[in-house]
Amino acid sequence: MKPSFEIELLHEAVEFLENLDSKTREKIYYNLKKSQFVNDNELFKKLNESIWEFRTLYNSKAYRLFAFWDKVNGKDTLVVATHGILKKTQKTPPKEIKKAEDIRTQYLEHKSKKK
Repeated sequence: MKPSFEIELLHEAVEFLENLDSKTREKIYYNLKKSQFVNDNELFKKLNESIWEFRTLYNSKAYRLFAFWDKVNGKDTLVVATHGILKKTQKTPPKEIKKAEDIRTQYLEHKSKKK
């Protein structure tokens, strides 16, 4: 079975994952992989017009990786993870969503200059 999208981790997302203990990191990677095959809001949820989050609940802690879609060959087939947080409140911090939006803007500007 083919995944419905590919995932690219930007530097900050990789750094976030590398700073977690191995069991937590493995669980997040497992959920990332699972989200490519299963349409589940508990794993991958839309936050606003352009930002999504990969969601992992592990050992009673909520981990979030913020992401956005990018087009490959004219189709939304690539999800780019910008950065991650350990969520401490019920509501997703607006500054983290804003940060993901800013990273998305920079990414897309850089990509369009490369063409």
